[in-house]
Amino acid sequence: MFAGFWTDWLWFDSVGYTSVYRTQLLTRILLFAIFGVLMTLAVGFNIWLAHRMRPPLSAMSMEQQNLDRYRMAIAPYKRWVLLGVSLLIGLIAGASASGQWRTWLQWVNGTSFGIRDPQFNRDVSFFAFDYPFYRFLLGFGFAVIVLSLIAAALTHYLYGGVRLSTPGSRLTAAATGHLSVLLGLFVALKAVAYWLDRYGLALKSSDFRDAEGWTGLRYVDANAYLPAKTILTIIAAICAALFFATLWRRLWQLPVIGLGLMVLSAVLIGGVYPAIVQQFQVKPNEQAKETPYIQKHLDATKQAYGIADVQQEPFGREQAGQVTDENREQLRDSVSTTASIRLVDPNVISPAFQQLQQIRGYYAFANTLDVDRYPTADGDQDTVIGVREINTARLPDRNWINERFRYTHGFGVVAAEGDDIQDNGTPVFIEKELPPEGQLGEYEPRIYFGEATTSWSIVGGPQLELDYIAGDTGADEEATGDEQEEAPAEDEPEPGREVDYRYEGDGGVGLNNYLRRAAYALTMGEPQILYSGAIGEGSRIMYKRTPKERVGEVAPWLTIDGDPYPAVVDGRVLWIVDAYTTTNGFPYSSRTVLDQATETALTDAERQVLAQQNQINYIRNSVKATVDAYSGDVQLYAWEEDEPVLQTWMKAFPDTVQPRSEISEELMGHLRYPQDLFNVQRELLQRYHVDSSSLFYAGGERWQVPDDPTRPGNPVPAYYLSMRMPGQEQREFSLTTTFNPRDRDTLAAYMAVVADAGSDDYGTMRILTLPNNTTTPGPKQVQSRWNAEPEIAERINLLRRGDSEIEYGNLLTVPLGDDLLYVEPVYVRGAGANYPRMQRVLASYGEELAFEPTLDQALNVLFGVTESGEEPEEPEEPPAEGEEPEEPPAEETLADLIGQALQAQEDADTALAEGDWAAYGEAQERLRQAMERIAELEGVNREEEDEPAGEPTE
Repeated sequence: MFAGFWTDWLWFDSVGYTSVYRTQLLTRILLFAIFGVLMTLAVGFNIWLAHRMRPPLSAMSMEQQNLDRYRMAIAPYKRWVLLGVSLLIGLIAGASASGQWRTWLQWVNGTSFGIRDPQFNRDVSFFAFDYPFYRFLLGFGFAVIVLSLIAAALTHYLYGGVRLSTPGSRLTAAATGHLSVLLGLFVALKAVAYWLDRYGLALKSSDFRDAEGWTGLRYVDANAYLPAKTILTIIAAICAALFFATLWRRLWQLPVIGLGLMVLSAVLIGGVYPAIVQQFQVKPNEQAKETPYIQKHLDATKQAYGIADVQQEPFGREQAGQVTDENREQLRDSVSTTASIRLVDPNVISPAFQQLQQIRGYYAFANTLDVDRYPTADGDQDTVIGVREINTARLPDRNWINERFRYTHGFGVVAAEGDDIQDNGTPVFIEKELPPEGQLGEYEPRIYFGEATTSWSIVGGPQLELDYIAGDTGADEEATGDEQEEAPAEDEPEPGREVDYRYEGDGGVGLNNYLRRAAYALTMGEPQILYSGAIGEGSRIMYKRTPKERVGEVAPWLTIDGDPYPAVVDGRVLWIVDAYTTTNGFPYSSRTVLDQATETALTDAERQVLAQQNQINYIRNSVKATVDAYSGDVQLYAWEEDEPVLQTWMKAFPDTVQPRSEISEELMGHLRYPQDLFNVQRELLQRYHVDSSSLFYAGGERWQVPDDPTRPGNPVPAYYLSMRMPGQEQREFSLTTTFNPRDRDTLAAYMAVVADAGSDDYGTMRILTLPNNTTTPGPKQVQSRWNAEPEIAERINLLRRGDSEIEYGNLLTVPLGDDLLYVEPVYVRGAGANYPRMQRVLASYGEELAFEPTLDQALNVLFGVTESGEEPEEPEEPPAEGEEPEEPPAEETLADLIGQALQAQEDADTALAEGDWAAYGEAQERLRQAMERIAELEGVNREEEDEPAGEPTE
């Protein structure tokens, strides 16, 4: 136990947050001591008092004769039994109370919200900070009285004060007085509970009109339950006084009558009366009765979740999406200024990063990569980024030295342009290789702390670490034709040679003496730490290495976002972690279960929110945190500095959160609107986007987050995208989602929030609502239309030929003109390849569909325009005099063209398996040409079929 406490202290000292551990530990000890001593004294005193009040002579009965044996056995050890029983109960109570350290600190340091509830006119801080602590005290008081009552009754029974089978009086006068006082205290506490229950109605949860998580008073609560609780408080107080009166009149009749009256009142006033009010007053005219309370619930929910200022505006028209000769050029040209359409899907492309940039088998990238933006000469570039982390499970030889000392860190980040792709379907890397090279500049590339780095390591000592192997590069990519290999610099190590490294930072805990080594040998369960010769001067042990874990440890009062993301900032790789302050005590606000509200098609164990309390009804992104990937240094920055829950915790843990002004300009450029918060807000907006209580009551305007069409049964993820909403002058880095009407697959609304933390409009949330009388297709319907189009379906089937697999990328939705543009990259995982390549782009606008090799080609087909600069075809010149005219080519049949396409696909698969990219590109070009001729031939055939039959001949 001591080793555990000490190593925890050493860890907090290594990250500079010993004040957090000290405050938490002292608070727990204080609560343990206070409430443990109170319970011990209360139970011990009542046992002692019952023993002191024992009758001088026990009755001569079989019952008492049997008890004599126990009295005689206990007699020599009475003091020790009293002490032991009292201490045992006190220890249990103290341990339970120490777990309420958060409740205690919030009560002691509570900060006013400046918002009052509409029923009791109390500040929200009363419900968020005070009410939970009063409830804890009340529960503890009930526990003290009940345990004291049981202990006293057993003692009286053992020593003859209570007789169950003896004729005559069953209780002595002393036992009657003692037990009646304890019962009176119990009933008095019940009176306090009834009074507190009045305020609890503002936090009461129930289901109402299919609105799960409804919180707050309704008509029956305000007009039946609230007065009932007040009446029951008075009755319980009178009943308690009757129990206390038995000290003077040793009779049970009056208190028992009072207790029966209280129970009957609880049934009639607290149960039957509200049911009558609900049945005969509310149900006949429910909407009119509930309207004021629905409005309070709506307003409180929007305020608590930060969705009160959502801007809603109509979008589209009845004839939206019509591409005409007048607007086709304008629509086509506006695509690039409207959105940076991401073709590299971070949820699909990780295997390509793994194959092309893993370099060695013991490195790994996250299954889902992250989206960020980096400045370029043409403005900010949407970027898909991943970190090359160490994966000790894939080491070539797993042993003590390799796992703990040799392979200790990952190396470098890999980044690709989000809106561009190479001709061979692979990402355009802007940062790659090992050591890293590219456009992100010089930075410390070693990754000692990361999302997948869950094992502990010992660094900096006599045993050198493997840094990287010289000469390693990613998989061959298609050369552009003018690239030349650079000669290695003179100071570079020879290719194939292992480059060693010794950690030079201050991360981890120093193992500079045997006492520390012994402590860690115990806590890690590894005896070799104590005597291994690989540990010596400068050795440091690194553990708790994931960003979520480190932030959660230094700020145990925060809820941690499920998706930390890496960024190269000021020459360091930083993990950026969004953190939330939450409470479950905001009156009238709807409750949300965090892990359910944040779950999407991409959620897995690594991307789950780390919640201090899973059920909440208030949330703010109050803190932005960073974790240095090299040193493990944790920094907390106050993002919403005036937020009352944050201010409360900053009083409890002073000097742990830095002011917002300390955020550097470069770091500010990488901060973004958090995805988990957005998921919670969009979950609420399915019901709470309406302003009218009558619309909420009717429920006809409810929305739902559509299912991901490529992962049925899971909500479609929200996507980061640089885009320009209608009315905006320029593109903003945004987080977007769509809504369907309830139980329908058409589109109801499109929502985007400005996600760029450096923007003046950061956090501005806009919803474009579509007309109810239109049938704008939603994501599922758009995917179905693509799959049902014969030409597209046939070409997709060709891509699936052999062992090839199709993977659909992110289905992006962009408002364009008066309609929505849908774009979805299509990836092919060919036979012999273990990573996907983007081969085609699906696009849809209005009634138009396209399925082309590139985004530009798909948009050209969609809007019926030619590529910029394309020369029109010149008419063929007639043959010169004396020359024979060229024979027209033999007419190709549909069967011939399909055979050519199949052969081209087979050649492409073979080339892909052999890594012959030139042959692969040539085969893909033949396949494209064959598919174009198939499309032309089918168009001619359809035209011939549609021509009217000529006049019959004679």
